[in-house]
Amino acid sequence: MMSTIIALLALLVWVYLLLGRGRFWLGTERDRAALVPLSSWPSVAAVIPARNEAACVGKTIASLMQQDFPGRLNIFLVDDDSDDGTAAVAREAASAARDRHLLTVVTSRSVAPGWTGKLWAMKQGIERGAEMAPEYFWFTDADIVHAPDTLGRLVARAEKERLDLVSLMVRLQAKTFPEKLLIPPFLYFFLKLYPPKWTASAKSRTAGAAGGCVLLRGSALARIGGIAAIRQEVIDDCALARAVKRSGGRLWMGLTRKSVSLRSYDTFAEIRDLIARTAYTQLDYSALLLLATVVGMLLTYALPVALAFHTQPLVWRVSLAAWALMTVTYLPTVRFYELSPLWAPLLPIAAAFYSYATVLSAVRYRFGRGGQWKGRAQAAARTQL
Repeated sequence: MMSTIIALLALLVWVYLLLGRGRFWLGTERDRAALVPLSSWPSVAAVIPARNEAACVGKTIASLMQQDFPGRLNIFLVDDDSDDGTAAVAREAASAARDRHLLTVVTSRSVAPGWTGKLWAMKQGIERGAEMAPEYFWFTDADIVHAPDTLGRLVARAEKERLDLVSLMVRLQAKTFPEKLLIPPFLYFFLKLYPPKWTASAKSRTAGAAGGCVLLRGSALARIGGIAAIRQEVIDDCALARAVKRSGGRLWMGLTRKSVSLRSYDTFAEIRDLIARTAYTQLDYSALLLLATVVGMLLTYALPVALAFHTQPLVWRVSLAAWALMTVTYLPTVRFYELSPLWAPLLPIAAAFYSYATVLSAVRYRFGRGGQWKGRAQAAARTQL
């Protein structure tokens, strides 16, 4: 009887996820509409926080310098105490461009108390960018290459739809075996937490954004009190989206194949650390929420697979139906990454790995190593305020 109840409960969960959570799994919010010309184009300040990104930053800067954007664009790279020549690589990349003067390299000051490192770097980039009085700020990571029309599309969407924040989930690398198994689930779980339709709806409190590519209206940033309003946040992109939405701003978040992350994850340990950096923060550092999450992941992803091999027909049929719905909802994400459909039934394995990384995130937090980013334990710093 207990097995039957668990199987039915898991199936109900998957029916809800299929139909009741904003159809997040379809991934239909894409940056693929035709570029709409504007009568006048606003000015934009691109801000890139960079800490030890010499391996990637040159290609990132080159892609920004090559933006086919009719408006004024200035680029501000904040060198956050790098020791690998990040600033020199960025300047060299800009020197090869026609408009080399568009790049300004800002040397970051020491992180101020009460700030996470990345947001402190962003603050300094915003301050320098504000000198040109831009109508928009474009926040992008130092390891992402953007297509030449990326900024034009972002701005055109924001202007035409009167949006305050437009964000793109860039395509991550999925070439190695660990990447193929675990990176598409990263997108799937993110969209499940922050369904794009709910993010765009004024009736929903859900507010998501992908920090690798965020266009923010300057007036919206001023309205929330500047970047200082979220200075302690570890999950800074979603915190920014939440602050903008609470202030009455309008959001849009979607997927794109045209902006690509250069960062590769060759080992399971690297992806584990990627997850563990923010997993416990997402749970608001709550042991109770951690327990509920692990139990929920077990019920949702592991038990349908285990009970699909049960001897009782009702149990295995219901469990197999739940596993089938799980696979169906994951297929669009697998297709987004242009992988074989055979990866779709393996989502439970990825879910188990993510559960492990989430528990590890909590353990690291308890030992003062939470929110690791470029050698900084940012979650630990936050709790010491």
